[in-house]
Amino acid sequence: MRKVRYILLGAAAGTALAFATVNRDTVVAFAGEIAGASGQDAAHTYRELQLFGKIYDTVRADYVDKPDDGKLIEGAINGMVSSLDPHSNYMDVKSFRDMQASTNGEFGGLGIEVMMQDGQLKVVSPIDQTPAARAGVRANDLIMAIDGEPIKGLTLQQAVEKIRGPVNSSIRVTLTRQGEDKPIELQLTREVIQVRSVTWRAEGDDIGYIRISQFNAHAAPGLKTALQELSKQIPKDKFKGYILDLRNNPGGLLNQAVKVSNTFISDGEIVSTGGRDPDDAQRFDADHSATDPAATGPLIVLVNGGSASASEIVAGALQDHARATILGTRSFGKGSVQTIIALPGNQGALRLTTARYYTPSGRSIQALGITPDIEVMQDEPKDMQAQDGKVSESSLRGHLKAAQGTEMAGSQAYVPKDPKDDKALHVAEDLLRGKDVNPDALSGPDATASSANQP
Repeated sequence: MRKVRYILLGAAAGTALAFATVNRDTVVAFAGEIAGASGQDAAHTYRELQLFGKIYDTVRADYVDKPDDGKLIEGAINGMVSSLDPHSNYMDVKSFRDMQASTNGEFGGLGIEVMMQDGQLKVVSPIDQTPAARAGVRANDLIMAIDGEPIKGLTLQQAVEKIRGPVNSSIRVTLTRQGEDKPIELQLTREVIQVRSVTWRAEGDDIGYIRISQFNAHAAPGLKTALQELSKQIPKDKFKGYILDLRNNPGGLLNQAVKVSNTFISDGEIVSTGGRDPDDAQRFDADHSATDPAATGPLIVLVNGGSASASEIVAGALQDHARATILGTRSFGKGSVQTIIALPGNQGALRLTTARYYTPSGRSIQALGITPDIEVMQDEPKDMQAQDGKVSESSLRGHLKAAQGTEMAGSQAYVPKDPKDDKALHVAEDLLRGKDVNPDALSGPDATASSANQP
């Protein structure tokens, strides 16, 4: 099947596709291999390919202006792939290069994670300590225009290319925010975005706080550094445990999620993946030698409605192994795996959803999310209440359906900027210190949590 897919994409990347002129026997055989089924299915596929060829030839011959063949094919590819689910897309050469730079943790831009939803460019979350974060860009803001040019009608990659640009160049961003009557205009300056994915601090003299903002290539090494530094700062006789903050972390690299989990889990399964072909199933197990000695002790993981993908892999693994208490609000629910398939001839790449992932207990959290052991809701400012708690995997048009259970709507994703107002953080600290928790700080079935819930 991979060979056929490679052939199809290789052909479609050219500028003279013309399926209608291909020998019928060849196309039927090709279609039959794709369908892997009866001759009737193969004939149907042939007719669909022939229809595409006819439309392509008609557009080339009769459109009012001579079209660019390459753009026609790229548009067809974008339409085909983006119709599958919100996370599959085609990347041209520049987009592929930008994606590689992003996962390596350094690129030029504003520092925002974005997604395309119903034709609108939505902010998933601003990245800590970037121009967007400093300007007050918020999760769920809709970016309507860049330098006065509307975003509507662009693909996600085209929109991202407009946002990125030369370092120190100015960019005008027009966005709308639920609860605001007028569009918000922001004049920002692009910077080299060096994503410091891991930050840490000591909470008092007894708790280590670690935040992972995204799972780029620096996540696992950064976690190791954080553990080493905190073990030096906090006396062993006073140490109460760690808080791992994954809130509003949109995810990233699967191998980094596995390594971060392995830091705290010494044996057993971390995550498994499964797609259409049972032979392609993979299982990722913990390696005892990779567990960090500094990572022992009680652990609380903070999640919310903005915690997605790789964040959910880590939270799910730690929850299933009873290695941590998960605290906060239900996570985003992105339980699918995207594979980056580089196309031949330096023609970009395909980001394709190829599998669902499963937590160690066999749970698929696609369109469901990770339900925290202890639910804590934040006190939101009035201007945030109208826009929070509405976005989740299940709300995305064309999302991969849940494999099990009833799909869940979005949950709260607000995190106060000032730690003193952060209820989830305070509850986590109280639990680690063995204090009884004020029931008013909790919600849901675990509203009687006390020091007995200490991990």
